Amino acid sequence: MRYKRFVHPHDDKGPMRRRFHTLDVFTGAALSGNPLAVVLDAAGLDDARMQKIAAEFNLAETVFVFEPINPINTARLRIFTPARELPFAGHPTVGTACLLAHLREPALLRAQDLRLVLEEKVGDVVCVARHRTGKPLGAYFTLPRLPEKLRGALSVDEIAEGLDAAPGEVGFDRHVPSAFSAGVEFHFAPLASRAAVDRADPAKMDWGKGGGRALYVYARGEAPHAYYARMFASGWGIHEDPATGGAAAAFAGVIHAFEALPEGDTLIAIDQGVKMGRPSFINLGIEIAHGAIAAATIGGEAVIVSEGTLDL
Repeated sequence: MRYKRFVHPHDDKGPMRRRFHTLDVFTGAALSGNPLAVVLDAAGLDDARMQKIAAEFNLAETVFVFEPINPINTARLRIFTPARELPFAGHPTVGTACLLAHLREPALLRAQDLRLVLEEKVGDVVCVARHRTGKPLGAYFTLPRLPEKLRGALSVDEIAEGLDAAPGEVGFDRHVPSAFSAGVEFHFAPLASRAAVDRADPAKMDWGKGGGRALYVYARGEAPHAYYARMFASGWGIHEDPATGGAAAAFAGVIHAFEALPEGDTLIAIDQGVKMGRPSFINLGIEIAHGAIAAATIGGEAVIVSEGTLDL
């Protein structure tokens, strides 16, 4: 499915009117999940301008939609936090896939799933969007890059100090601190309980300072293959993120490293944003073949909340 440009009349000597929408992502209800701004018809915006617009929206991420480089693809995306650009992110990918499918082919989308290919700096991201009658919009995408383990994981003491937690609360079962990336680098901090995750202080450290790694804090959830998480990245302009699909993508590597996953497909449920009052629900699918990750997907629902224009 190709992205259809939205062209608006404007005075060549004055600002251009650019349509935008906001969505709540990884939720089926407005005013929960992770807010996202999507600026359509972003042609002509330079890096500095996009960064200023993202800071103006002041959401975890703002997406700018361009014509694709490869004409067979749907669109090209640039993704910015209030403080930096990201090569890849999950909730912008899910939300933008839902929005573009809805705007381009709403009738067809109610009848069948639609495939989109979104060009991001990490590579081409293959998405599938759906919208059944009486249900929220939804989408999932296949990870463009499988998770890889990184050097430089934080120590137990560093995590305890950085979160104002007791060292004995860091780690559970086989889970120990680690660092992984599936396009964006994260530190992963396992804590012994959901209560310990909720007590973690996101303001104790400037996580992500200088474009460094953000911190993903997690514990086991109440059901099998379920986890409870928070993500801190004040250095990226995100004090705490309600839902982090890019971290969930890298988290597939954490699960594979510390859990005995069976051959075939396993669905992991991640609850995030609960402590913030923005509950978000992320589905992480992991396919294991011959003991290794063969593929992984990130999926969830999205709700369109608003639309308007930027005169820029």
